[in-house]
Amino acid sequence: MHASHILVIEDDKPTSDQITRALEDYGFSVEQALTGWQGLSRALARRFDAIVLDIMLPEVDGFSVLSTLRNLGQRVPILLLSALDAVDTRVKGLHAGADDYLVKPFYFDELTARLNVLLRGQAGGRDDSTLTFGDLTLDTLTGHATRRGTVINLKPRESKLLAFLIRNAGNVVTRNMLFEAGWNYHADVQSDVIAIHLTRLRRKISLDGKLPQLIHNVHGAGWVLHV
Repeated sequence: MHASHILVIEDDKPTSDQITRALEDYGFSVEQALTGWQGLSRALARRFDAIVLDIMLPEVDGFSVLSTLRNLGQRVPILLLSALDAVDTRVKGLHAGADDYLVKPFYFDELTARLNVLLRGQAGGRDDSTLTFGDLTLDTLTGHATRRGTVINLKPRESKLLAFLIRNAGNVVTRNMLFEAGWNYHADVQSDVIAIHLTRLRRKISLDGKLPQLIHNVHGAGWVLHV
């Protein structure tokens, strides 16, 4: 299997180098661009598996790079980076065609996890209406899960969270990642909403403790779906 090739468009060289080293440590092949024009030209000159795109760039800003690529029919997954955490900034980026948005400062583990999600979605798994993990099956259209022949009725938000966990099975997912999957915006890190929903979801998919748990807490990091 070839290493996924990532284009990092970030004007701050030390930050770009840090991102590059972190992604390379996770097995990605990385190419850098330090300006909007440079990033746009490289994105159009060759195929990348995903693009990490800063918003505040010299020459051409990230929003313009994003819009140009989408208007030219480029469907490469694009993850926006920005120090701007305003809701309207995130909405603008997503409406312009970004696939994900990460606010600076961030953990490199979360960046790589989000890229892996985008890469799996690009491969086609994201649009599957039926998701399976072991003996657990989720119909994303009806929101119903089935485990060992037993139908499990889930609330819409529980279904979204479970779908995200299945698509990222084996990988630790953070509170913010789950919050965006279920609510489409960043969580307050002090919020216990995610924990409450996951407690209910764990109870349901274990059939009230009759079957082994699949959703496990990783202390200080998040949650992971594994047998």
